[in-house]
Amino acid sequence: MSNILIIGAGGVGRVVVHKCVENRDTFKKITLASRRLESCKALQNEVGVENIDIAQVDADNVPELVELIKKIQPDMVLNIALPYQDLTIMEACLQTGVHYLDTANYEHPDTAKFEYKEQWAFDEKYKNKGIMALLGSGFDPGVTNVFCAYADQYLFDEIHTIDILDCNGGDHGYPFATNFNPEINLREVSSKGRYWENGEWIETDPMEIKMEWDYPEVGVKDSYLLYHEEMESLVKHIKGLKRIRFFMTFGESYLTHMKCLENVGMLRIDEVEVDGQKIVPIKLLKELLPDPASLGPRTVGKTNIGCVIDGIKDGKPKKVYIYNVCDHQKCYKETGAQAVSYTTGVPAMIGAKLICKGTWKESGVYNMEQFDAKPFMDELMVSGLPWVIKEIEI
Repeated sequence: MSNILIIGAGGVGRVVVHKCVENRDTFKKITLASRRLESCKALQNEVGVENIDIAQVDADNVPELVELIKKIQPDMVLNIALPYQDLTIMEACLQTGVHYLDTANYEHPDTAKFEYKEQWAFDEKYKNKGIMALLGSGFDPGVTNVFCAYADQYLFDEIHTIDILDCNGGDHGYPFATNFNPEINLREVSSKGRYWENGEWIETDPMEIKMEWDYPEVGVKDSYLLYHEEMESLVKHIKGLKRIRFFMTFGESYLTHMKCLENVGMLRIDEVEVDGQKIVPIKLLKELLPDPASLGPRTVGKTNIGCVIDGIKDGKPKKVYIYNVCDHQKCYKETGAQAVSYTTGVPAMIGAKLICKGTWKESGVYNMEQFDAKPFMDELMVSGLPWVIKEIEI
Protein backbone atom coordinates (compact mmCIF):
# COMPACT_ATOMS: atom_id res chain seq x y z
CA MET A 1 0.00 0.00 0.00
CA SER A 2 1.20 3.52 -0.84
CA ASN A 3 1.27 7.10 0.32
CA ILE A 4 0.37 9.55 -2.50
CA LEU A 5 0.27 13.31 -2.92
CA ILE A 6 -2.29 14.71 -5.38
CA ILE A 7 -1.61 18.29 -6.56
CA GLY A 8 -4.65 19.99 -8.10
CA ALA A 9 -8.22 20.25 -6.82
CA GLY A 10 -10.17 21.20 -9.95
CA GLY A 11 -12.62 19.02 -11.88
CA VAL A 12 -10.05 16.33 -12.73
CA GLY A 13 -8.60 16.44 -9.22
CA ARG A 14 -12.08 15.81 -7.85
CA VAL A 15 -12.36 12.60 -9.89
CA VAL A 16 -8.85 11.46 -8.93
CA VAL A 17 -9.62 11.93 -5.24
CA HIS A 18 -12.90 9.99 -5.47
CA LYS A 19 -11.27 7.14 -7.38
CA CYS A 20 -8.23 6.93 -5.12
CA VAL A 21 -10.48 6.82 -2.06
CA GLU A 22 -12.33 3.92 -3.72
CA ASN A 23 -8.98 2.12 -3.95
CA ARG A 24 -7.76 2.47 -0.37
CA ASP A 25 -6.38 -1.06 -0.56
CA THR A 26 -3.71 0.44 -2.84
CA PHE A 27 -3.55 4.02 -1.57
CA LYS A 28 -3.07 3.83 2.18
CA LYS A 29 -2.57 7.56 2.68
CA ILE A 30 -3.88 10.31 0.38
CA THR A 31 -2.98 14.00 0.62
CA LEU A 32 -4.61 16.61 -1.62
CA ALA A 33 -2.80 19.93 -2.16
CA SER A 34 -3.66 23.05 -4.13
CA ARG A 35 -3.02 26.78 -4.17
CA ARG A 36 -6.60 27.25 -2.94
CA LEU A 37 -6.95 25.44 0.39
CA GLU A 38 -10.72 25.98 0.38
CA SER A 39 -11.02 23.76 -2.73
CA CYS A 40 -9.16 21.00 -0.88
CA LYS A 41 -11.37 21.43 2.19
CA ALA A 42 -14.53 21.11 0.10
CA LEU A 43 -13.33 17.82 -1.40
CA GLN A 44 -12.14 16.56 1.97
CA ASN A 45 -15.59 17.15 3.44
CA GLU A 46 -17.15 15.40 0.46
CA VAL A 47 -15.14 12.16 0.65
CA GLY A 48 -14.63 12.12 4.42
CA VAL A 49 -12.03 13.84 6.57
CA GLU A 50 -10.79 10.42 7.63
CA ASN A 51 -9.96 9.50 4.02
CA ILE A 52 -7.69 12.34 2.92
CA ASP A 53 -5.38 14.98 4.36
CA ILE A 54 -5.08 18.41 2.75
CA ALA A 55 -2.34 21.00 2.30
CA GLN A 56 -1.69 24.29 0.54
CA VAL A 57 1.07 24.65 -2.06
CA ASP A 58 2.11 26.86 -4.97
CA ALA A 59 2.89 24.41 -7.78
CA ASP A 60 5.05 27.04 -9.51
CA ASN A 61 7.40 27.20 -6.51
CA VAL A 62 9.97 24.37 -6.43
CA PRO A 63 11.27 25.00 -2.87
CA GLU A 64 7.69 25.07 -1.58
CA LEU A 65 6.90 21.82 -3.39
CA VAL A 66 10.07 20.20 -2.05
CA GLU A 67 9.21 21.25 1.49
CA LEU A 68 5.71 19.76 1.22
CA ILE A 69 6.96 16.50 -0.30
CA LYS A 70 9.58 16.12 2.44
CA LYS A 71 6.89 16.71 5.07
CA ILE A 72 4.40 14.20 3.62
CA GLN A 73 7.00 11.69 2.34
CA PRO A 74 4.76 10.25 -0.42
CA ASP A 75 5.76 7.33 -2.60
CA MET A 76 4.60 9.31 -5.63
CA VAL A 77 3.15 12.65 -6.70
CA LEU A 78 0.13 12.88 -9.02
CA ASN A 79 0.35 16.17 -10.92
CA ILE A 80 -3.27 17.12 -11.64
CA ALA A 81 -2.42 20.83 -11.85
CA LEU A 82 -1.91 22.77 -15.11
CA PRO A 83 0.51 21.69 -17.87
CA TYR A 84 2.44 24.92 -17.19
CA GLN A 85 3.55 23.38 -13.88
CA ASP A 86 4.86 20.02 -15.13
CA LEU A 87 8.52 21.03 -14.99
CA THR A 88 8.44 22.51 -11.48
CA ILE A 89 6.69 19.45 -10.06
CA MET A 90 9.03 17.08 -11.93
CA GLU A 91 12.01 18.97 -10.53
CA ALA A 92 10.61 18.77 -6.99
CA CYS A 93 10.10 15.01 -7.38
CA LEU A 94 13.66 14.65 -8.67
CA GLN A 95 15.08 16.55 -5.70
CA THR A 96 13.11 14.42 -3.23
CA GLY A 97 13.41 11.04 -4.98
CA VAL A 98 9.67 10.50 -5.51
CA HIS A 99 7.81 8.95 -8.48
CA TYR A 100 5.87 11.37 -10.71
CA LEU A 101 2.72 11.18 -12.87
CA ASP A 102 0.83 13.76 -14.94
CA THR A 103 -2.07 13.84 -17.41
CA ALA A 104 -0.81 16.28 -20.06
CA ASN A 105 2.59 17.33 -21.39
CA TYR A 106 4.37 20.57 -20.66
CA GLU A 107 3.09 23.78 -22.21
CA HIS A 108 5.04 27.00 -21.94
CA PRO A 109 2.90 29.84 -20.50
CA ASP A 110 4.19 32.35 -23.04
CA THR A 111 4.15 30.14 -26.15
CA ALA A 112 1.11 28.31 -27.56
CA LYS A 113 3.10 25.10 -27.96
CA PHE A 114 3.19 21.79 -26.14
CA GLU A 115 5.82 19.10 -26.50
CA TYR A 116 7.59 16.39 -24.53
CA LYS A 117 11.16 17.56 -25.17
CA GLU A 118 11.70 19.31 -21.84
CA GLN A 119 10.10 16.47 -19.88
CA TRP A 120 12.01 13.75 -21.76
CA ALA A 121 15.17 15.67 -20.81
CA PHE A 122 14.65 14.48 -17.21
CA ASP A 123 15.08 10.83 -18.26
CA GLU A 124 18.74 10.30 -17.33
CA LYS A 125 18.38 12.21 -14.05
CA TYR A 126 15.34 10.13 -13.05
CA LYS A 127 17.20 6.92 -13.98
CA ASN A 128 20.16 7.94 -11.84
CA LYS A 129 17.80 8.72 -8.95
CA GLY A 130 15.99 5.37 -9.35
CA ILE A 131 12.57 6.98 -9.76
CA MET A 132 9.95 6.91 -12.49
CA ALA A 133 7.91 9.58 -14.30
CA LEU A 134 4.80 8.49 -16.20
CA LEU A 135 3.73 11.16 -18.69
CA GLY A 136 0.21 11.74 -19.98
CA SER A 137 -1.87 9.34 -17.90
CA GLY A 138 -5.18 10.95 -18.86
CA PHE A 139 -7.45 9.88 -21.71
CA ASP A 140 -5.93 11.63 -24.70
CA PRO A 141 -3.06 11.48 -24.05
CA GLY A 142 -3.23 8.37 -21.92
CA VAL A 143 -5.90 5.81 -22.68
CA THR A 144 -5.53 6.47 -26.41
CA ASN A 145 -1.81 5.62 -26.09
CA VAL A 146 -2.74 2.41 -24.26
CA PHE A 147 -5.32 1.51 -26.94
CA CYS A 148 -2.56 1.86 -29.55
CA ALA A 149 -0.11 -0.16 -27.44
CA TYR A 150 -2.70 -2.90 -26.91
CA ALA A 151 -3.30 -3.09 -30.66
CA ASP A 152 0.45 -3.18 -31.30
CA GLN A 153 1.13 -5.84 -28.65
CA TYR A 154 -1.93 -8.10 -29.03
CA LEU A 155 -3.92 -7.40 -32.21
CA PHE A 156 -1.49 -6.65 -35.06
CA ASP A 157 1.82 -7.78 -36.49
CA GLU A 158 2.25 -4.37 -38.11
CA ILE A 159 0.38 -1.10 -37.54
CA HIS A 160 0.29 1.27 -40.53
CA THR A 161 -2.19 4.05 -39.66
CA ILE A 162 -3.83 5.45 -36.54
CA ASP A 163 -6.66 7.99 -36.33
CA ILE A 164 -7.42 9.19 -32.81
CA LEU A 165 -11.03 10.38 -32.62
CA ASP A 166 -12.30 12.54 -29.74
CA CYS A 167 -16.01 13.33 -29.59
CA ASN A 168 -17.79 15.21 -26.83
CA GLY A 169 -21.48 14.89 -27.61
CA GLY A 170 -22.47 16.64 -24.38
CA ASP A 171 -24.64 19.75 -24.05
CA HIS A 172 -24.16 22.15 -21.11
CA GLY A 173 -26.73 24.69 -22.27
CA TYR A 174 -24.38 27.68 -22.44
CA PRO A 175 -23.89 29.59 -25.73
CA PHE A 176 -20.14 29.13 -25.25
CA ALA A 177 -18.05 27.30 -22.64
CA THR A 178 -15.10 24.92 -22.55
CA ASN A 179 -15.12 21.51 -20.90
CA PHE A 180 -11.66 21.90 -19.40
CA ASN A 181 -9.39 24.84 -18.58
CA PRO A 182 -10.47 27.55 -21.09
CA GLU A 183 -6.95 28.89 -21.57
CA ILE A 184 -5.49 25.47 -22.39
CA ASN A 185 -8.49 24.46 -24.52
CA LEU A 186 -8.61 27.60 -26.66
CA ARG A 187 -4.85 27.73 -27.20
CA GLU A 188 -4.94 24.11 -28.35
CA VAL A 189 -7.88 24.46 -30.71
CA SER A 190 -6.85 27.76 -32.33
CA SER A 191 -3.30 26.56 -33.09
CA LYS A 192 -2.07 25.16 -36.39
CA GLY A 193 -2.95 21.53 -37.05
CA ARG A 194 -0.30 18.85 -37.68
CA TYR A 195 -0.25 15.20 -38.61
CA TRP A 196 2.54 12.72 -39.29
CA GLU A 197 2.83 10.82 -42.56
CA ASN A 198 5.67 8.93 -44.24
CA GLY A 199 8.27 10.11 -41.77
CA GLU A 200 7.46 13.82 -41.66
CA TRP A 201 5.14 16.27 -39.92
CA ILE A 202 2.67 18.08 -42.16
CA GLU A 203 1.22 21.38 -40.91
CA THR A 204 -2.31 22.59 -41.66
CA ASP A 205 -4.27 25.75 -40.94
CA PRO A 206 -6.57 25.57 -37.89
CA MET A 207 -9.71 23.56 -38.74
CA GLU A 208 -8.55 23.16 -42.36
CA ILE A 209 -9.25 19.41 -42.53
CA LYS A 210 -12.70 18.13 -41.60
CA MET A 211 -14.36 14.74 -41.83
CA GLU A 212 -17.63 13.20 -40.66
CA TRP A 213 -17.53 10.19 -38.33
CA ASP A 214 -20.36 8.13 -36.92
CA TYR A 215 -19.56 7.84 -33.21
CA PRO A 216 -21.34 4.88 -31.53
CA GLU A 217 -24.01 6.04 -29.04
CA VAL A 218 -23.46 9.67 -30.11
CA GLY A 219 -24.04 9.84 -33.87
CA VAL A 220 -22.47 11.49 -36.89
CA LYS A 221 -20.35 14.53 -35.99
CA ASP A 222 -18.06 16.93 -37.83
CA SER A 223 -14.50 16.15 -36.74
CA TYR A 224 -11.56 18.49 -37.28
CA LEU A 225 -7.87 17.67 -37.53
CA LEU A 226 -5.74 19.10 -34.68
CA TYR A 227 -2.25 18.52 -33.41
CA HIS A 228 -2.32 16.57 -30.15
CA GLU A 229 0.54 15.60 -27.89
CA GLU A 230 0.17 11.82 -27.84
CA MET A 231 1.10 11.70 -31.52
CA GLU A 232 4.63 12.85 -30.69
CA SER A 233 5.32 9.85 -28.46
CA LEU A 234 3.37 7.30 -30.52
CA VAL A 235 5.41 8.15 -33.62
CA LYS A 236 8.49 7.39 -31.55
CA HIS A 237 7.29 4.11 -30.04
CA ILE A 238 4.92 2.40 -32.53
CA LYS A 239 7.32 0.90 -35.04
CA GLY A 240 6.32 0.70 -38.71
CA LEU A 241 3.74 3.48 -38.41
CA LYS A 242 3.08 5.27 -41.70
CA ARG A 243 0.51 7.88 -40.62
CA ILE A 244 -1.12 9.20 -37.47
CA ARG A 245 -3.79 11.89 -37.14
CA PHE A 246 -5.97 13.35 -34.38
CA PHE A 247 -9.54 14.58 -34.83
CA MET A 248 -11.87 16.35 -32.40
CA THR A 249 -15.54 17.27 -32.76
CA PHE A 250 -16.81 20.85 -32.56
CA GLY A 251 -20.27 22.28 -33.09
CA GLU A 252 -20.95 25.33 -35.24
CA SER A 253 -21.77 27.49 -32.20
CA TYR A 254 -18.41 26.74 -30.57
CA LEU A 255 -16.47 27.44 -33.77
CA THR A 256 -18.36 30.68 -34.48
CA HIS A 257 -17.77 32.01 -30.96
CA MET A 258 -14.11 31.01 -31.00
CA LYS A 259 -13.47 32.62 -34.39
CA CYS A 260 -15.10 35.84 -33.25
CA LEU A 261 -13.02 35.90 -30.04
CA GLU A 262 -9.87 35.22 -32.06
CA ASN A 263 -10.69 37.97 -34.56
CA VAL A 264 -11.05 40.61 -31.82
CA GLY A 265 -7.86 39.51 -30.07
CA MET A 266 -9.29 37.76 -27.03
CA LEU A 267 -7.18 34.62 -27.63
CA ARG A 268 -3.90 36.55 -27.47
CA ILE A 269 -1.40 35.24 -24.91
CA ASP A 270 0.76 38.38 -24.78
CA GLU A 271 0.12 41.36 -22.51
CA VAL A 272 -1.88 44.41 -23.57
CA GLU A 273 -2.27 47.63 -21.62
CA VAL A 274 -5.77 48.71 -20.55
CA ASP A 275 -6.17 51.91 -18.48
CA GLY A 276 -2.63 51.58 -17.23
CA GLN A 277 -3.01 47.91 -16.31
CA LYS A 278 -1.30 45.06 -18.18
CA ILE A 279 -3.52 42.06 -18.86
CA VAL A 280 -3.33 38.92 -21.00
CA PRO A 281 -6.58 38.76 -23.05
CA ILE A 282 -6.98 34.97 -22.87
CA LYS A 283 -6.56 35.05 -19.08
CA LEU A 284 -9.32 37.65 -18.85
CA LEU A 285 -11.52 35.49 -21.07
CA LYS A 286 -10.87 32.54 -18.77
CA GLU A 287 -12.29 34.53 -15.86
CA LEU A 288 -15.39 35.51 -17.85
CA LEU A 289 -16.28 32.01 -19.10
CA PRO A 290 -18.10 29.41 -16.97
CA ASP A 291 -15.81 27.39 -14.71
CA PRO A 292 -15.50 23.91 -16.31
CA ALA A 293 -15.81 22.39 -12.82
CA SER A 294 -19.31 23.90 -12.59
CA LEU A 295 -20.62 22.19 -15.75
CA GLY A 296 -21.27 18.79 -14.18
CA PRO A 297 -24.87 19.22 -13.02
CA ARG A 298 -26.05 20.74 -16.31
CA THR A 299 -24.15 18.66 -18.90
CA VAL A 300 -26.07 15.86 -20.61
CA GLY A 301 -25.06 13.47 -23.36
CA LYS A 302 -22.03 11.27 -23.93
CA THR A 303 -18.39 11.32 -24.95
CA ASN A 304 -16.82 8.82 -27.33
CA ILE A 305 -13.03 8.71 -27.57
CA GLY A 306 -11.08 6.04 -29.37
CA CYS A 307 -8.63 4.96 -32.06
CA VAL A 308 -9.14 3.59 -35.56
CA ILE A 309 -6.12 1.44 -36.31
CA ASP A 310 -5.20 -0.52 -39.41
CA GLY A 311 -2.31 -2.76 -40.37
CA ILE A 312 -1.44 -6.41 -40.93
CA LYS A 313 -2.21 -9.56 -38.92
CA ASP A 314 -1.08 -13.01 -40.10
CA GLY A 315 -0.31 -11.57 -43.53
CA LYS A 316 -3.81 -10.11 -43.99
CA PRO A 317 -5.10 -6.51 -43.77
CA LYS A 318 -6.87 -5.76 -40.49
CA LYS A 319 -8.69 -2.68 -39.15
CA VAL A 320 -10.17 -2.10 -35.69
CA TYR A 321 -11.92 0.67 -33.78
CA ILE A 322 -11.17 0.70 -30.03
CA TYR A 323 -13.26 3.19 -28.07
CA ASN A 324 -14.94 4.16 -24.81
CA VAL A 325 -18.34 5.80 -24.35
CA CYS A 326 -18.90 7.83 -21.20
CA ASP A 327 -22.17 9.39 -19.97
CA HIS A 328 -21.89 12.90 -18.49
CA GLN A 329 -24.70 12.50 -15.97
CA LYS A 330 -23.53 9.09 -14.75
CA CYS A 331 -20.10 10.59 -14.13
CA TYR A 332 -21.62 13.53 -12.27
CA LYS A 333 -23.73 11.29 -10.05
CA GLU A 334 -20.66 9.23 -9.15
CA THR A 335 -18.05 11.95 -8.64
CA GLY A 336 -19.69 15.38 -9.02
CA ALA A 337 -17.79 15.98 -12.29
CA GLN A 338 -18.77 15.75 -15.96
CA ALA A 339 -17.33 13.16 -18.35
CA VAL A 340 -14.41 15.21 -19.65
CA SER A 341 -12.99 15.43 -16.12
CA TYR A 342 -13.95 11.82 -15.40
CA THR A 343 -12.22 10.40 -18.47
CA THR A 344 -9.02 12.21 -17.47
CA GLY A 345 -9.16 11.51 -13.73
CA VAL A 346 -9.83 7.78 -13.83
CA PRO A 347 -6.74 6.98 -15.97
CA ALA A 348 -4.60 9.10 -13.63
CA MET A 349 -5.68 6.90 -10.74
CA ILE A 350 -5.05 3.73 -12.76
CA GLY A 351 -1.55 4.84 -13.77
CA ALA A 352 -0.74 5.60 -10.13
CA LYS A 353 -2.18 2.26 -9.04
CA LEU A 354 -0.04 0.29 -11.50
CA ILE A 355 3.10 2.12 -10.37
CA CYS A 356 2.33 1.76 -6.67
CA LYS A 357 1.66 -1.97 -7.06
CA GLY A 358 4.85 -2.44 -9.08
CA THR A 359 3.00 -3.63 -12.20
CA TRP A 360 4.58 -0.82 -14.21
CA LYS A 361 8.02 -0.30 -12.71
CA GLU A 362 11.06 1.32 -14.33
CA SER A 363 13.49 4.14 -13.62
CA GLY A 364 13.37 7.10 -15.96
CA VAL A 365 10.74 9.04 -17.93
CA TYR A 366 8.12 7.02 -19.81
CA ASN A 367 5.03 7.39 -21.96
CA MET A 368 2.03 5.14 -21.55
CA GLU A 369 2.60 2.98 -24.64
CA GLN A 370 6.01 1.81 -23.41
CA PHE A 371 4.47 -0.68 -20.95
CA ASP A 372 2.38 -3.83 -21.24
CA ALA A 373 -1.07 -2.46 -22.09
CA LYS A 374 -3.15 -5.34 -20.74
CA PRO A 375 -3.04 -4.48 -17.00
CA PHE A 376 -4.20 -0.93 -17.78
CA MET A 377 -6.92 -2.18 -20.15
CA ASP A 378 -8.14 -4.59 -17.44
CA GLU A 379 -8.29 -1.76 -14.89
CA LEU A 380 -10.31 0.43 -17.26
CA MET A 381 -12.99 -2.25 -17.36
CA VAL A 382 -13.50 -2.23 -13.60
CA SER A 383 -12.90 1.46 -12.93
CA GLY A 384 -15.72 3.06 -14.93
CA LEU A 385 -14.24 3.33 -18.45
CA PRO A 386 -15.14 0.09 -20.27
CA TRP A 387 -13.90 -0.18 -23.83
CA VAL A 388 -15.14 -1.83 -27.01
CA ILE A 389 -13.14 -3.31 -29.90
CA LYS A 390 -15.01 -3.26 -33.19
CA GLU A 391 -13.68 -4.95 -36.34
CA ILE A 392 -14.03 -2.76 -39.46
CA GLU A 393 -14.37 -4.30 -42.88
CA ILE A 394 -11.64 -3.29 -45.31
